[in-house]
Amino acid sequence: MEHQMYSSEGDGNDHEMVHEHEMQHEGKNHHAHMMEDFKKRFIVSSILTIPVLIFSPAVQGLLGFELIFLGSNLLLLGFSTIIYFYGGHPFLKGLFTELKTKNPGMMTLIAIAISVAYLYSSAVVLGLSGKFFFWELVTLIDIMLLGHWIEMRSVMGASRALEELVLIMPSDAHIVKDEQVIDVHVNELKGGDVVLVKPGEKVPVDGIVLKGDTSINEAMLTGESKPVSKGPDDEVIGGSINGEGSIHVEVKKIGKDTYLNQVIELVRTAQESKSKTQNLANRAALVLTIIAISVGTITLAVWLYLGQEFVFAIERAVTVMVITCPHALGLAIPLVVAVSTSLGAKSGLLIRDRQAFERARNIEAIVFDKTGTLTEGKFGVTDIIPMAEIGEDNILALVASLEVNSEHPIAISLVNSAKERGVDIFTVEDFQSIPGKGVEGNVMGKRLKAVSPNYLEEKNMEIQNEKIEKIIQQGKTVVFLLEDEKPIAAIGLADIIRKESKEAIEKLRSMSVKCMMLTGDNRFVAKWVAEDIGLDDYFAEVLPHEKAQTIKEIQKNYTVAMVGDGVNDAPALVQADVGIAIGAGTDVAVESADIILVRNDPRDVVDVISLSKRTYSKMFQNILWATGYNAFAIPLAAGVLIGYGILLSPAAGAVLMSLSTVIVSINAKTLKMD
Repeated sequence: MEHQMYSSEGDGNDHEMVHEHEMQHEGKNHHAHMMEDFKKRFIVSSILTIPVLIFSPAVQGLLGFELIFLGSNLLLLGFSTIIYFYGGHPFLKGLFTELKTKNPGMMTLIAIAISVAYLYSSAVVLGLSGKFFFWELVTLIDIMLLGHWIEMRSVMGASRALEELVLIMPSDAHIVKDEQVIDVHVNELKGGDVVLVKPGEKVPVDGIVLKGDTSINEAMLTGESKPVSKGPDDEVIGGSINGEGSIHVEVKKIGKDTYLNQVIELVRTAQESKSKTQNLANRAALVLTIIAISVGTITLAVWLYLGQEFVFAIERAVTVMVITCPHALGLAIPLVVAVSTSLGAKSGLLIRDRQAFERARNIEAIVFDKTGTLTEGKFGVTDIIPMAEIGEDNILALVASLEVNSEHPIAISLVNSAKERGVDIFTVEDFQSIPGKGVEGNVMGKRLKAVSPNYLEEKNMEIQNEKIEKIIQQGKTVVFLLEDEKPIAAIGLADIIRKESKEAIEKLRSMSVKCMMLTGDNRFVAKWVAEDIGLDDYFAEVLPHEKAQTIKEIQKNYTVAMVGDGVNDAPALVQADVGIAIGAGTDVAVESADIILVRNDPRDVVDVISLSKRTYSKMFQNILWATGYNAFAIPLAAGVLIGYGILLSPAAGAVLMSLSTVIVSINAKTLKMD
């Protein structure tokens, strides 16, 4: 994790960060070290297994040769002892750790199984009557070591998504000092430094563009597939990929504060946080351990009661304990959690609370804030209504030309809408303001006025037009265009509905989720937005402090998610079963939300629900497999099908146990966003 950034000079926070960075590095190294340890122990034990197999009478009988001499059994005991203590060391150590924490589990079972096999066989060599089964013991240890090594590789693979996030960050930057460009390590940057980002390079830190225009690919950070245009005063995120232009960026955030490092921290915390399903799996694993020891003991007693040799009975008991190992169950949930959290982060869905994320799959109603969530939060033209032979673009061009010099918010919205549509703005002559009513001037040789409805009322002008009446009823702002005192067009303005809102609502309703809206705006505007995008219900003229109470009322009938911008919606986000902050951008620390959506796109709410459902489904599949496998394997290991000639050796049991763990791991890694 060398790419974690921290300032090379400064206060105690830097040391804290270095320490944290080292701890994370140690954690990763510890895991890799354990994996290598299992591999080494497996190789050594496998080599030592060869003489054990050669000197085992059972194997000799199977292969049709005899090699017995004075002390051959002691030689067998010697090699088996080395394998038991060296190869079995991780399991024996695990037994003491689990018993010390009063949490017996997989290691306890394996340790008991190999210890019973080893002690009994040793006693036989030293004079107890019976048969030893050293070859079963050593092959069991070999397979257990191999299984753990394969499984740890799978686990590291599943958790690697977090490392991929870390690797997004470039390690070098081009700093601009005294008109010179010097290459430095990212760790050396400080707030206020200016860096040059060339075409095709990764942006090294979070900052503000000082000069240059480009488009930036933020897909790996926010899930936004289209490149985003950036120019002076625009924010850029470290790790995003620069497009075609060179830009100068002023460094704003370094170290812990960068967006990517906050995301990495958030993902790590979420991966480590326990989910409800995890608690269930942990309880099941403990129950399984108790069942394994109990069934193992009962198996031993029953076979002895039925008159079987002690060596046969003990082998059955050992196989039961091995095959019942709850390892797959222990891994079933954490692996899925690791994969889903990282997947979400890469798509701009940041999970702060695992349990809330799991609740998201059961959402029955979603309440959206209006301004800035379903709408863009900015005034713009929504309707152009001609009242004479004149085209829509021409109407907008004429009105914008009149308003271009005005500082009034409505005038600014009209001019911006004209620019967005790409219509021409003409020169105005003899421009005059009509205080409180509008503006007038000569455009293209015509005497024009852009006025409010008040102006028409004053002049006793009555307009009979259904479309205009409708937009007035919708609570929209209306501007009339007059030519020589005769109305020739009307323009409706309102907070513009996001293009994505309608699609998001359609998808949510197709998932049988009720869609509602909560707004402080007047009921006419709320009604228009609700009808336009197809909401099931809306609550208008609700003051910020009343929003949480409204959510509480809705919760009487539904499991509710609240989607807002996290500012005045904070109490409502906390009150809801799942609080989702939308359009957080680089502000990862939205304290009141359970889930943070980086983009301002309501469709991401659909992704949250579907990812939650898919994640739960994978968890359920894994638990089902891990427990179902045991239900099938335990009777088989105990020898209930011996009458049909089916009998599992401890080594075969170990193979099945390891296989179930690997299957659970592979299943977790197949989780996808779509």
